[in-house]
Amino acid sequence: MKQKITKTHTSDFIEWNAANGLVNRLMKDGNYVMAALITCGIYFGLRISDLRKLTWAMVLNDENDTFNIHEEKTNKLRTVKVNANAKQLLTDCYNGLDCPAMSQHCFISKKKQVFSTQRINVLLKDIRDKYNVKCKNISCHSLRKTFGRAIFEKACENGQGEMALIKLQSVFGHSAPQITKIYLGIKQEDLVQLVLPFTV
Repeated sequence: MKQKITKTHTSDFIEWNAANGLVNRLMKDGNYVMAALITCGIYFGLRISDLRKLTWAMVLNDENDTFNIHEEKTNKLRTVKVNANAKQLLTDCYNGLDCPAMSQHCFISKKKQVFSTQRINVLLKDIRDKYNVKCKNISCHSLRKTFGRAIFEKACENGQGEMALIKLQSVFGHSAPQITKIYLGIKQEDLVQLVLPFTV
């Protein structure tokens, strides 16, 4: 008798343009905290445990547009670049929140407490349903995966998909590029579809 295999559901990524569009829609509706959270998630690729530690001073650093963070899971120091697009979106969110203290954490509730991971997952599901986001299994991991997929797909446009996987492997702390491919939901047909126009 064959053993029944139970399929586990992992988080899905959000298509890049849809994710950025969602940020703009959230800001338009005054939900600046979640707009900032999604911005940081898709532009920085940090785990939720590290996103929760971010302060406005870190993400809006005017000196060099970078910040350092000790990753909680690995205890490794990582330098994160805040590009111009992310900086503008986060500045808009900061202004929309009436310019809180720069030392304040970015993602706090009305009770002035940093949102828990569980609460953020609930809020993301509510946002998905309200804004009809195409992301069946959404969670905090979806933001990190969106970051990785965007980098991979952009690299494939220049024929650098495999190199991007190696770099993402390092960022994500995976033991091999194959694990990164699985994590990002990259199938062989995806590789063919993305690379083919640049190899004929």
